[in-house]
Amino acid sequence: MVLSPSSSAQAAREAVAKRLKELRLDAGISGHELAIRCGWSDSKSSRIENAKTPPSDADIRAWCTACDADNQAADLIAANRAADSMYLEWRRVHRSGMRRSQEEIIPLFERTRLCRIYCSNVAPGLIQTREYAHALMSSITRFQGTPNDVDEAVESRLARSRFLYEGDHRYAILLEETVLRYKVGDRDAMVGQLRTMLDVMGLPRVSFGVIPFSAERRIWPLEAFLVFDDKQVTTELLSAIVNITAPSEISAYDKAFRELASMAVYGAAARELINKAIAALE
Repeated sequence: MVLSPSSSAQAAREAVAKRLKELRLDAGISGHELAIRCGWSDSKSSRIENAKTPPSDADIRAWCTACDADNQAADLIAANRAADSMYLEWRRVHRSGMRRSQEEIIPLFERTRLCRIYCSNVAPGLIQTREYAHALMSSITRFQGTPNDVDEAVESRLARSRFLYEGDHRYAILLEETVLRYKVGDRDAMVGQLRTMLDVMGLPRVSFGVIPFSAERRIWPLEAFLVFDDKQVTTELLSAIVNITAPSEISAYDKAFRELASMAVYGAAARELINKAIAALE
């Protein structure tokens, strides 16, 4: 069973909180005394120590100083930032628009040799056409109420497709048949996207499967996710993007991907499903 997608982030936050509590105990001071030394309320100390409130960099520095453990601050700040990057609300990620988030993920694609992609709702960003991406990103911007830089964001997303053709990269792409039928953009945008899928299927570095409506479900449809080698899983929720690095959770997604792949059709059978979706639009 796939675990809660935010559990890695919470576990990482709890590890930081536990280490802060250990520093306080090692210093032999109470939570009240720590609060006095830091110049904040007792409740703030309690919330941080119990992983209810993520500490800021300044909070960690103050905590370490209060515990006479300044040499621990840098490592704890780094661990706290790593935990914070595991669960990111879209309103934070897109606070200045979508272009930046499209560019920030490029290094991850650059260093990944095998990327496994599962989508149950929309076409993967890696293979989106300009028209499809524009329609999708426009709807996301409108829903989130974030700054509109869709034109620039689309160009950044399209630039990522070069990894399909260059470098030592391989891709395993799985789509639910729903992706072929959900209408994102107008008719021309959908037909163009579906025809691009047919082209992508022929690329030597790509395995492309479609899970048909008629498939006997051995695992339920999931949120879209990407597995980057065996290092990280990224999954997108309505309100947040979740980056998972805990080996046990990566293994769960690996198992889920293999189960989903066993239900998919490939080659001529997958092409037939895509062509039927195109025919339904024409």
